[in-house]
Amino acid sequence: MADHDRVEGAAKNIGGKIKEGVGNVTGDEKLKAEGKAEQVEGKVQNTVGGVKDSLKDNRH
Repeated sequence: MADHDRVEGAAKNIGGKIKEGVGNVTGDEKLKAEGKAEQVEGKVQNTVGGVKDSLKDNRH
């Protein structure tokens, strides 16, 4: 089972992409920046989850 951080991180990444896309279409620079920031946060969280999964696998 995938770590909760990986699932949540992937969701943040997708949400950030959507936000950035809406910001691009509407010309809203703040929304675009928020979307990019959420993508970074999601990628970091996903990476942390991957490390946790690797550690769990190595223990068994």
